[in-house]
Amino acid sequence: MSRNAVQETLYTTIFGTETRAGKTFDIILIVIILASIAVLMLESVGDMQAKYGDWFFTIEWGFTLFFTVEYALRLYCSPAPKAYAKSFYGIVDLLAILPTYIAMLFPGTNYLMAVRLLRVLRIFRVLKLMRYLEESNVLLESLKSSGRKIFIFFYAVMVLVTIFGSLMFVIEGPEHGFTSIPYSIYWAIVTMTTVGYGDLVPQTDIGKALASITMLMGYSIIAVPTGIITAQMGQHMTKQRQTTLCPNCSKPGHENDATFCKYCGSDLAATRADKSGK
Repeated sequence: MSRNAVQETLYTTIFGTETRAGKTFDIILIVIILASIAVLMLESVGDMQAKYGDWFFTIEWGFTLFFTVEYALRLYCSPAPKAYAKSFYGIVDLLAILPTYIAMLFPGTNYLMAVRLLRVLRIFRVLKLMRYLEESNVLLESLKSSGRKIFIFFYAVMVLVTIFGSLMFVIEGPEHGFTSIPYSIYWAIVTMTTVGYGDLVPQTDIGKALASITMLMGYSIIAVPTGIITAQMGQHMTKQRQTTLCPNCSKPGHENDATFCKYCGSDLAATRADKSGK
């Protein structure tokens, strides 16, 4: 085989789900990811670590080497390695292997390998659930569009809790547990968000009245972020066109008749076939 033929075969197997080899590869990959997470969890148990620590160390390095080779092959066979490396899956794939190497310099960081669990999201591709990933992109776009409004909302909330916390500090004072303004602000946040830990409560009648106002105000504003995001989602869903998600860089927004990804140049025909259930 020529180099291009090798890359094409690897690409079909590693990135594709339309062939038996591609499906088998993804299923095996998911099983290995779950196994690595199970080993990580067992390693965090003191008795298991003391008894099987050496085995865990060896097995973990085996998983890391496997994922390292897999990541290198993805870069090798991808039509656009940079696009893949910058995509969501590309970043997760990289983060899945870094903690083991970093742990050589900074012991204890190996537990960050729990990020590997995010790689199980590839099951969406195996089970032909790409349409749900596309809908998740609508949610992400809605969150991005709502950024300014959400920021202004939280700024207003921070002003309110600072005011209520300061007033409660003045009314109740250290003798009733409100030892400082920051601690009183903590009470205001817990009360306004309706969490109510109960570790700090007002004792005076005025303090209880202020707490009641804080609670009612919390109920009145707690739904504001949901309303903002829901409105943005409605706008995005209204404007949304039927699109195809690229299997290589995971970016949406391609027209129905698009043959190749406009970001990385990957073939979209196979992905469209998966999406239609054929």
